[in-house]
Amino acid sequence: MNQMTRLLEVLLDDLEAGFPAALCVVLGRRGSAPQVPGAAMLVRADGTMFGTIGGGAAEAEVTRRARDLFNNSDGLLLDLDLNQEFGTDDAAICGGRMTVGIVPVRRGVDVFAYRSAYENARDRRPARIPIRVSHAGRRLEYTLNIEVPPTLLIAGAGHVGQALARLAVDLDFRVVVIDDRRDMAARERFPEGVELIVGDIAGTLREQPIDAGSYVVIVTRGHEHDHAALDAVVRRPAGYVGVIGSRKKSAAILAALERAGVSRELIERVHTPIGVPIAALTVNEIAISIAAELIEVRRRGKAKVIEGPVELPTGEGEAPAEPRP
Repeated sequence: MNQMTRLLEVLLDDLEAGFPAALCVVLGRRGSAPQVPGAAMLVRADGTMFGTIGGGAAEAEVTRRARDLFNNSDGLLLDLDLNQEFGTDDAAICGGRMTVGIVPVRRGVDVFAYRSAYENARDRRPARIPIRVSHAGRRLEYTLNIEVPPTLLIAGAGHVGQALARLAVDLDFRVVVIDDRRDMAARERFPEGVELIVGDIAGTLREQPIDAGSYVVIVTRGHEHDHAALDAVVRRPAGYVGVIGSRKKSAAILAALERAGVSRELIERVHTPIGVPIAALTVNEIAISIAAELIEVRRRGKAKVIEGPVELPTGEGEAPAEPRP
C-alpha cells in the first residue's frame, strides 16, 4: 500500500471514529521548494500528522492553519514565500514558493469522495480527489490524481533480484519475484510486501498480465534462462523490459530473438545492459543502478499529479462530491 493510499485509510478511520481532520496538499511550487506537487499531509484532531509536505517552519505554519479549519466548511489556499516568510528556517534557506491547499474533512459531509478514492487506489485503479479551496473571493477546484503503483516482475531470485526487490518495495512498486528454485524464492529472503512465485520462469512470465504499467527485470542465473524469459515478454506491451549481462551476452540473445522473427522495433525497446551507468560493482550497487533506470522510465512523460484550478460557481462545491470523470 503506497503512502497516499495509507493516508486515505488513516483519514477514513478518523472520520469513522468521529474525529475531524485536514488534508494538506502541495498544489504548486516555484524555485527550490522542499516538496513536489501532490505531496500530502494529514493533520489530525489529536495533534499528530501523517505524511509530510517538506518539514520545517513552512510545514509548521500549514499545520497551524489546518487546525484552525477543523470546524470550517471552506478550504484554504496558502501561498508560502520560503525566501521571506521562512528565511530563518534551515530547510527554507534554498528559497522558492509553495502553494498548499488545506481542506477540512468532517464525518458525514466528505466521506464519499475520499472513500471512493481509497477503494480505487487500494484496488490498483486510477483514483482522484477534488481539492476545493477558497481564495480571493473565488471557489477553486484542483484535482489530485493518485498514481497506480506499477508492477515490477523480477525474473530471478538470486542476489541481484533480492537486492532489487528490497529497493523497489520502498520505491512504491508492486514487486513480484519469480524463480524455479524454492530455496531462492523463500519467504525469509525477501521483505514483507514482495510476492513470490515458484515455477518455471518463462512459463510463469507468459501467464502474468502485462501492460504499460508493468516493468520486467530479467536477472536469472544464466544465459539460457535469460533468453527464455526475454522471449516470454519481449512481444508484450510492458512499460519496461531489461536484461542483465554483458554487451556480448545481450547482443547474442537479441540477435537470436531477431532471427526467430522478433521485430527490430521490439528488440530496440529492451534495456540491456541493464541499469544507469554508474560503474556499479557490488550487488547492491547493481541493484541501485537498475532501480535508478526504473525510476527514470517511470517518471518520464508521467501524467500530471495536480490538475487545475477550475473556478466553481458561487455556492458550488461546499463539500467534495464524487470526483469528476
